[in-house]
Amino acid sequence: MALKDELLKPIWHAFTALDVDQSGKVSKSQLKVLSHNLCTLLNVPHDPVALDEHFRDDDEGPVSNQGYMPYLNKFILDKVHGEINKVEFNKMCWTLCAKKNLTKSLLCITEESAFKIWAIFNFLSEDKYPLIIVPEEIEYLLKKLTEAMGGGWQQALFEDYRIGLHRKQNGLSAWELIELIGSGEFSKGMDHATVSMAINEVFNELVLDILKQGYMWKKGHKRKNWTERWFVLEPNMITYYVGEDLKDKKGEILLDGNCCVESLPDKDGKKCLFLVKCLEKSYEISASDKKKKQEWIQVIRTVVEQRQQGLPPLHKEARRKRRALRQKALAEQREIEKMMKDLQTANEAKQQELETVRKQLQEAAERASVEAKRLQDTHLQLQKRFMLDLEREQMIRIQMENKVAEKSSELEQNLLRLRELEDLYVQLQEALNQEKRARQEEENARYIQERLLEEEATKRARLEKLHREQEITLKTTEAEKKELESMRQTKERELQEAMDQLQQLERDRVKAREDYQIVRQKLDEAACNTKSWQKKVAKQEGLIRLIQPGSKIQEFITHWGPASVTDAEFKQLEKQWQEQKSASSK
Repeated sequence: MALKDELLKPIWHAFTALDVDQSGKVSKSQLKVLSHNLCTLLNVPHDPVALDEHFRDDDEGPVSNQGYMPYLNKFILDKVHGEINKVEFNKMCWTLCAKKNLTKSLLCITEESAFKIWAIFNFLSEDKYPLIIVPEEIEYLLKKLTEAMGGGWQQALFEDYRIGLHRKQNGLSAWELIELIGSGEFSKGMDHATVSMAINEVFNELVLDILKQGYMWKKGHKRKNWTERWFVLEPNMITYYVGEDLKDKKGEILLDGNCCVESLPDKDGKKCLFLVKCLEKSYEISASDKKKKQEWIQVIRTVVEQRQQGLPPLHKEARRKRRALRQKALAEQREIEKMMKDLQTANEAKQQELETVRKQLQEAAERASVEAKRLQDTHLQLQKRFMLDLEREQMIRIQMENKVAEKSSELEQNLLRLRELEDLYVQLQEALNQEKRARQEEENARYIQERLLEEEATKRARLEKLHREQEITLKTTEAEKKELESMRQTKERELQEAMDQLQQLERDRVKAREDYQIVRQKLDEAACNTKSWQKKVAKQEGLIRLIQPGSKIQEFITHWGPASVTDAEFKQLEKQWQEQKSASSK
């Protein structure tokens, strides 16, 4: 909340408490006194001339259309800078409004506690005028007071109060809140001192931004001696005083994102030690017990984390979140109300449509009754005519059934013949496919034989070359024989390997020949099947001409068995081999 918003709520209480004349207007003298007090407490120079110029002596008076708010903003609030004494400012506004609104006889709390509740109300109330505090904020405040008093929260009791509150109004004014807490309804069993201490603790946290305070021992930086101080933790610093009256300030510890706090072991006869580290200095502090030590460490860490993240104090951030949740819930409620209103409108329109449809249906039923009587008469006439037509149709049906029986017999014969033709066609197609596969296998076998013959010719040429090299080696001199003996043995091994490879190729050729014979046999069988089916089909239709197998070529027989080449191809291969041999001998 901006500083101006914090100041406006107490000022509103003070302004509404001013006396008005019979016409309902506030006198200029009261406004001058209020303005002077505000300027004094807010450290703003007072300008009475501006007030006179703003509120001219005319028929409208001080509460004219100009109003007091424009003057307050322009000449007072906009000039507020620096720190102000919040307690004194609030007490001045409280003094002006409490006399007129506070009922002391019905309260079981002191006037000081009532003032603090009033200040807490200004912090928690909604930013709408007239100011009220909603039930959610009332519950939050009562919970904090109960926690500060060390009691247990009575949710059922508050729910009963909340139900009664909703029946009357949406929230409480400041004086109704003071009356609620001062009645002791939610602090039964607690003495007045405990209630006052709880109110003071919540006031310090919410209004004065004092997150924690208490006596602790601090170690000096120069003398290194331990001195008891009253420490006050605020959202941006820790201030320490001689006593809790806050009159003699001894120093402060500025807290920012670079600070940290850590626990220390006991030393120098001091226990429950912890250290607050800042960029320039570090402060050793001793708490009264372990619980206090842990509380101080936790709350200081929370303050440092808030500073690092650039967030406001926890209680202000929590208030912002609660307001955001209420606004979201209110928006959702308005949306639901709008939807319900739309649904109600649509439902009314549907009801009107249904009423119109009901009337239309009633009229249609009456018309249908007249139409049904007319149709009944017509039906009797048509029934007689239908009986005559039915007898005539039965005779025609008998004749048609006889004709259909004859046509069905002919159709069955034609279908039987068509199925036989389809079976013959399928079998013929299968025979053709077998013949094609046999021819393909024959071509593959022929290709393999040709490749084997080429490899055989290559190996033979290599053998001839090795043999000639061996003869040349034997004709060399005796002195070279020992040197070439090793070479000869190497050549012989190579020759032996070549012979082995040649034998392996021979075996592969024989196997290829056997595969070829099998493929050839399959081809002959396929050709026979083709001829057989050709005769059957020609006999049945006389229209199908089968694919005939190719003409057979006379096989060429070698000393290894039937060759995979013709006589002319073999002669050509032999001629090439002789030419290669002659070229090698030269």
